[in-house]
Amino acid sequence: MVPGLGVSVSPPSKWKVYVLECADGSLYTGIAVDVARRLKQHNGELAGGPKYTRGRRPVRLRWSDAAPDRSAALQREAAIKRLSRTEKLQLIA
Repeated sequence: MVPGLGVSVSPPSKWKVYVLECADGSLYTGIAVDVARRLKQHNGELAGGPKYTRGRRPVRLRWSDAAPDRSAALQREAAIKRLSRTEKLQLIA
């Protein structure tokens, strides 16, 4: 609640859904609070990147979008992973 106004203001979303393009042309979809930090992990600049992108570096961010919460981010990630490659390329275009 905002004092004196009687309305709720939801905080801005921390969660983002993102799509990376790997050096081999493959696409990787994930979620993160800090996409810039996560991109550094994917590229090996920071510890903690996934095995999938280790052999496919460098990767670059092609698309990202905010989600209202972690649950919504996970649902959107799963929906994007179900898309065909053509549909994913349309999304990031």
